[in-house]
Amino acid sequence: MDEHDIHQRISDLVATEHRLREALQKGELSADEEHAQLRAAEEALDQAWDLLRQRDARRSAGQDPEETAARPVDEVEHYQQ
Repeated sequence: MDEHDIHQRISDLVATEHRLREALQKGELSADEEHAQLRAAEEALDQAWDLLRQRDARRSAGQDPEETAARPVDEVEHYQQ
């Protein structure tokens, strides 16, 4: 997956977030359904942003950015900054 693909994935996930919030407002989803689906989208977004950061770091270090892989959600969600 290259940067273009990752950015497209991010755009798709942001659109999903908007659709979920709209569906909740229209009463098409319960709050619990919206929350669960929104959490999954947010976790996937965090993974995508992390993947972009990994690729950038490898490129900056003179390494091949293609050797990166998405990290597990648990790892990405529990970073300490």
